[in-house]
Amino acid sequence: MYVSGSYFPVLGLRPALGRLLGPADDETIGGHPVAVLSHAFWETRMGADPGVIGETITVNGQPLTIVGVAPRGFEGTTLFVRPDVFVPITMRGVLQPRFAGFDDRLSHWVYVFGRLAPGVTIGQATAAINAVVRPIIDDVEAPLQRGMSDQMLAAFRARTVTVEPGWRGQSIVQHQARTPLILLLTVTGIVLLIACANVANLLLARGAGRSMEMAVRLSLGASRRQLMAQLLTESCVLAALGGAASLLVAQWTLAFIASQFPPEPAAAIDVTLSTQATLFTAAVALGTGLLFGIYPALHATRTELVSTIRANAGQLTGARGAARFRNGLVAAQIALAMALLGSAGLFLGSLVNVFRADLGMRIDDLVMFTISPELNGYGPERRQILFERVEEELAAIPGVASVAASFVPLFNGDTWGSNVAVEGFERIPGVDDQSNYNLVGPGFFRALGIPLIAGREFTAADIDGAPKVAIVNEAFARKFGLGDDVVGKWMALGGATDLDIQIVGLARDTKYSGVREGEPPIFYLPYRQDRGVGMMTFYVRTAGDPSPVLRAIPELMRRLDPDLPVENLKTMEQQVRENVFQDRTIGLLSAAAAALATLLAAVGLYGVLAYSVAQRTREFGVRMALGADGRRIRTMVLRQVAALFAVGGAIGLVAALGIGRAAGSLLFGLEGHDPAVMAGAAGLLAVVATVAAFAPAIRASRVDPVRALRG
Repeated sequence: MYVSGSYFPVLGLRPALGRLLGPADDETIGGHPVAVLSHAFWETRMGADPGVIGETITVNGQPLTIVGVAPRGFEGTTLFVRPDVFVPITMRGVLQPRFAGFDDRLSHWVYVFGRLAPGVTIGQATAAINAVVRPIIDDVEAPLQRGMSDQMLAAFRARTVTVEPGWRGQSIVQHQARTPLILLLTVTGIVLLIACANVANLLLARGAGRSMEMAVRLSLGASRRQLMAQLLTESCVLAALGGAASLLVAQWTLAFIASQFPPEPAAAIDVTLSTQATLFTAAVALGTGLLFGIYPALHATRTELVSTIRANAGQLTGARGAARFRNGLVAAQIALAMALLGSAGLFLGSLVNVFRADLGMRIDDLVMFTISPELNGYGPERRQILFERVEEELAAIPGVASVAASFVPLFNGDTWGSNVAVEGFERIPGVDDQSNYNLVGPGFFRALGIPLIAGREFTAADIDGAPKVAIVNEAFARKFGLGDDVVGKWMALGGATDLDIQIVGLARDTKYSGVREGEPPIFYLPYRQDRGVGMMTFYVRTAGDPSPVLRAIPELMRRLDPDLPVENLKTMEQQVRENVFQDRTIGLLSAAAAALATLLAAVGLYGVLAYSVAQRTREFGVRMALGADGRRIRTMVLRQVAALFAVGGAIGLVAALGIGRAAGSLLFGLEGHDPAVMAGAAGLLAVVATVAAFAPAIRASRVDPVRALRG
């Protein structure tokens, strides 16, 4: 992490060892080769050795003197980034060759934060900062802008600095994760509500079954307060047991979520149960027991002895009110389950669409890895020799069918672009002349299974000094109006007017940085014609199982250069899975929550119907004695289920549509109101409700009239 000399002083931190970086450490560009280690790195990689102060650590091939260790627990100020080493910001040009951000005012790469003076509000700070920034934008920055239309330049001049509270850290992750996290929190809350409704129903039924016991206790001198305390204590004990068991399930769930993350976020996120999470779970569990135990306790303790005995210890005073309450809870459970099933169907459908997306290439039996020799001190000539040597050595591994290389790793979230001049395309201010690009090696399209529509592949002859060539995709040809005769046209990079690059091939459209994104315009250049390439990602197509090749690559690279790290060694299928980890996580978690919610709703429905059938045994007996058959009795029970399902399902459908609309940005290839998904969710819930109601309905139809009347 590159930090300024005021970084640690503004944060008010003290070193665990040695000293931290200060203002004297960033006065001269490239003149302060010092470093501060994070406490975790010092403990795990340095053995917590106090003698490291003054020692040398090599970062990107450059020796830096260790001057201190950061305090324990400090992990930087950027969310989901845990630095191992803090380096003066003025050293970036040394540690990252060809970095020109210090002199380029159009390169924006610094997070800025500060501490408010006593008594100053954020609003006052915003006004003061923009009073300084406005003249800079008008007098310095705006004249530097090129190729802007008047409208774009006016929008640029109107830009202001936004000041926000810094306690959340420096990151765009909050904005990206806001919708998914709110969605998952909503899903969790819905499941919790369904579980609470079940608890309330069970406690009501349990209280009804103990009405005689409560009446006897009251008649023997127990106060209502004592009985309520007893019932609430029982419900809280049950809640505490359930809450304790939930911690184990929570740990399994966290482990599953962590398994879905790509390596870097997984390493930066703590997925263990914190003290706060445990206390929150305890509060929710006990709160559930208290809140949903109060009504059953009140209802059970208002029983009168005479009315209870006359009702044959089975019919409570106010039983109709209790029945309506239970039915309302079941309808609410059905509504919530319908909302979850509908939204889960949308996310699962979106996930299926993601995995079915046409990538424009074959990713099976494909292995990838990256090396960055520029960061290890390799010069241009040495880098080119290494890249070609790696391609040759990889091709010689048994089981390798073909090898390719590219500067920009595919499906990695990275996008590299440039404005271009193209033959026949008029460049005027405000017109989009941007295109993504990649630098690739010979045989790239064949190795990745990308069809060439016209022209030729790059070859080993396309090197520095040879005529400059390019291959473009269909989207590039459409955007720049190349027509049907693409091959043979000319183009140039940047603001150049001399069209010096000839298009020699037209490739099929492919995905670029992400599976969910469309197929952008892309032009490809031979990496061997660019001496500035400092890193390279290699793709190895295997003839069968890629596992032996995965094991052989680290050994091959150790033989070529033991000090050159192998980065991101994985299969291409794994790379694609990591690229859509958010879709996988949301889809699987919402499906699991919907399944749990449906199961809870089915249990709740079954419980209410079973209790209702038991309460109405004499009624069914009388009806059957007067001529009703079993089919009519079953119809009565199922009609009750149909009414509950109609009310709850309609409400749940509206809620599902609302969730789908709110989470529309997370869906891929689906609308938030997809009729097939909603119909499928309703049908599935109807089947579950019918199955849950079937046993009580059968039991009601088999009541013996004689026994029922005798009872």
